[in-house]
Amino acid sequence: MSHLRHELDQVIHSPVRFSIMAALAPLERAGFRMLRDTVEVSDSALSQHLTTLEKAGYIEVRKEQKGRRTTTWVSLTRQGREAFGHHLQTLNRIAEQPAAGAPGDAATT
Repeated sequence: MSHLRHELDQVIHSPVRFSIMAALAPLERAGFRMLRDTVEVSDSALSQHLTTLEKAGYIEVRKEQKGRRTTTWVSLTRQGREAFGHHLQTLNRIAEQPAAGAPGDAATT
């Protein structure tokens, strides 16, 4: 039997990308600055992680011009929501597995 960790999404599993996905999950969209402050990373680090998530098809990045100011909006795609949901389910399944050799484990009785 293969360990459940093999089902984890390696794009999402990075702590910063996981945090970005978690921050976006309850929202329709979020501004770049809000994400940066929530995840507590630099502008350049956030940009790099967003690029990775965008290439995977998990997020959409849109730029909106208002006068001289450009606002960057980030939102999860349907594919991103599904991938994040599966990743969370897998983490929960891993956490709920009894440890081999733990009391009550069929292998020890």
